[in-house]
Amino acid sequence: MSSSARTKRSLYMEWAKTHSHAKYNLATSGLIGVPRTEFPINLDELEITAPGGYGYRPLQQRLARHAGVPEECVVAAAGTSMANHLAMAAVLEPGDEVLFEQPAYGPLLDVVNYLGARVKRLPRRFEARFAVGLDELQRAITPATRLIVLTNLHNPSGALLSEEVLQAIGKLAHRARVHVLVDEVYLEMLFDKHPPFCFPIGNAIASANENPFIVTSSLTKVYGLSGLRCGWILAAPDLARRMWLLNDLFAATAAHPAERLSVMALDHLAQFRERARLLLATNRALLDSFLDSRRDLECFRPPAGTVVFPRLGLTHRDPEAFFQLLREKYETTVVPGSFFELPRHFRMGIGGDTESLRVGLERLSAALEASAKP
Repeated sequence: MSSSARTKRSLYMEWAKTHSHAKYNLATSGLIGVPRTEFPINLDELEITAPGGYGYRPLQQRLARHAGVPEECVVAAAGTSMANHLAMAAVLEPGDEVLFEQPAYGPLLDVVNYLGARVKRLPRRFEARFAVGLDELQRAITPATRLIVLTNLHNPSGALLSEEVLQAIGKLAHRARVHVLVDEVYLEMLFDKHPPFCFPIGNAIASANENPFIVTSSLTKVYGLSGLRCGWILAAPDLARRMWLLNDLFAATAAHPAERLSVMALDHLAQFRERARLLLATNRALLDSFLDSRRDLECFRPPAGTVVFPRLGLTHRDPEAFFQLLREKYETTVVPGSFFELPRHFRMGIGGDTESLRVGLERLSAALEASAKP
């Protein structure tokens, strides 16, 4: 792909920044932000500038402890988006083949296209509950394949890849000498259900510097701490070092006040986890009641997370007209499925405040009734 043909913008992010806002916003995918009054800030620990270097040591230590990995496997990054960009840029050259899940989170796919890789799709089908077909994956891997890209929990459906499936993917990738990038930014929404973190699985499959998995995440989606931009990459030590050096081209030096605040957040993460768990338990009950009431929607219900990806029934003949009606008349937004390559679907988030979610779901129901054609 020529450089002039590469993606140099993200249509989804443009839409999210300019068209997703509404009185009742069901388009957000993370948890409502932690207000300043609930953040355990210690001004005595806040500094503006650090001496510099590759990683702020107290943050590196806490991220390593949180992920259960050695510090040399952790690369700090400005949110999961930058972590994904940095991870892919470190392993891909123009023309490399990438196996990419479908449907997919648009900005991830945009980065692969921007880097000039050749994209080959790996279907995650609604009819199969958005599972990854291992036989299909094995057939898709070729000598040209350099990277497999997955999200877990899947964005947009929320589907979970089990530990057994991840082990099988890791073994396939190790044999083929292929990396597997897994964006785990939603995974900790499983809370006490023992999330199947990829990186330890990869360590069990291969030696430290041959771990096929590259994992990205942040404090954003689960904990409502988007403004800190505290993201990270877990990678084999040699590859992690390569990412630190490559980051000199992109970000060079992190915002040190954000690093300090991220340390404070990680020291009180149990507080934010409980906040998220309680909110989502309440909001998921509202979601289930809404879905139970709608015969004109088909929806895979994931085991956890803040997003679902319903499909409009055939009585809704023009999805784009429906989304416009929902926004303009009912002051409510969801993410149109066209941003995930499935225009009859839409992604809906339940991480906002409970009362806004309740009213938003009522308005969504009203819009569905108004747009249905017999």
